[in-house]
Amino acid sequence: MAAAEGHVVHVIETDEPMYVKERSVRISIFLSVFDVHVNRYRSPARSSSCTTTKASFCTPPMKKASLDNEQSSVGISGPRGRVLVRQIAGLIARRIVTDAKPGDRVTQGERLGLIRFGSRTDVFLPLSARPVLKVQPGDRVLVGGTVLAEYP
Repeated sequence: MAAAEGHVVHVIETDEPMYVKERSVRISIFLSVFDVHVNRYRSPARSSSCTTTKASFCTPPMKKASLDNEQSSVGISGPRGRVLVRQIAGLIARRIVTDAKPGDRVTQGERLGLIRFGSRTDVFLPLSARPVLKVQPGDRVLVGGTVLAEYP
């Protein structure tokens, strides 16, 4: 399920060394000022790690926002392995609230946190789990309602 509401701006293969620690597919969802900015857990799991990085701010749809913008990353250990959800603040937002704490048991659809106004949420899925993508750039997704990928 989608961790955020908005438009898919990128679907790319990349290395994710922070938590997934392997080649992954990154699905980037841009949240405009008109979208709901609550992020939700995409599956039942255990929150394994939470980190916040203070940095600069650029336009969230840009690829470099993943590296340069203030962000909060939540590692989730679930039935299909490790998944990372990264909340990225935008030019206007500059405020991230993450409810998760390491070790929390969470249910699908439970609130993960909130990003204020115009931001981005990235979901990293390990390629070793063989996710079958159900979204592509330009698609509109609903938090907790749109399936991003399925597993064989």
